[in-house]
Amino acid sequence: MIDRANELPLTRQCQILNMSRSSLYYESFPMNAKDLELMRLIDEIHMKYPFYGNRRIRNELRDRGHEIGRGHVRTLMLKMGIVALYQKPRLSNPHPDHKVYPYLLRGMEINRANQVYAADITYIPMAKGFCYLVAIMDWASRKVLAWRLSNTLDTSFCTEALEEAISRFGKPEIFNTDQGSQFTSEAFTEILKDNGIKISMDGKGCWKDNVFVERLWRSVKYEDIYLKSYDSIAELRKGLIEYFEFYNGRRRHQGLDDKTPDEVYYGTLPSIKVAA
Repeated sequence: MIDRANELPLTRQCQILNMSRSSLYYESFPMNAKDLELMRLIDEIHMKYPFYGNRRIRNELRDRGHEIGRGHVRTLMLKMGIVALYQKPRLSNPHPDHKVYPYLLRGMEINRANQVYAADITYIPMAKGFCYLVAIMDWASRKVLAWRLSNTLDTSFCTEALEEAISRFGKPEIFNTDQGSQFTSEAFTEILKDNGIKISMDGKGCWKDNVFVERLWRSVKYEDIYLKSYDSIAELRKGLIEYFEFYNGRRRHQGLDDKTPDEVYYGTLPSIKVAA
């Protein structure tokens, strides 16, 4: 990674590695127990009321007996990577040096496997800390194709999930994400371009797409995460392996005519790929 003894300037090393220069001077420190509890509650409130901004979440926390200011709530929400879900130009900010791609799904009928993949990141509370979960999902079937956990919001765990999804299930025609810096990064978009996949990114007027992905996060958290309160990432990873097997293969969806994601995915997969 960064080599302070190298003759190449640190600024240039950061550019090559797609790192923020400020991260060179950042010293990590453990979150205190009070903030971890507040973040867990913020996550629960956000899942129940995804349209709440930091002001309403602050009020909800105060109603539950937690004296907290709006600025502190805003800081914790930023660390968690969550924002209120409502119509506005952007739901997440891209890196200023990253290219943003146009939205390609407007008016499109998405009704078959491997037509459109989508990705998103969510905050995951644990008994003694937290981490982040990225999932790659087939849009038409809701099937979770690949996922990864990370204790930082870097790009590598997103690219690993993307590479696994393509390797195991093939190339979609279009890949859709929000404008988060992980998805606008060159490391992520180059994989898509190298595979001839069209890149689509949510923009103004596309906010409802996040409502669709929120259903996955609600299912994961209410049916697994909140019930089990995992102690470590290792335990969480083991639990999610079991949950996503259940989600894909056994959990029936009303929106899929009471079929499972696997049934819809393999039932609508082009015959040439099924034969392969």
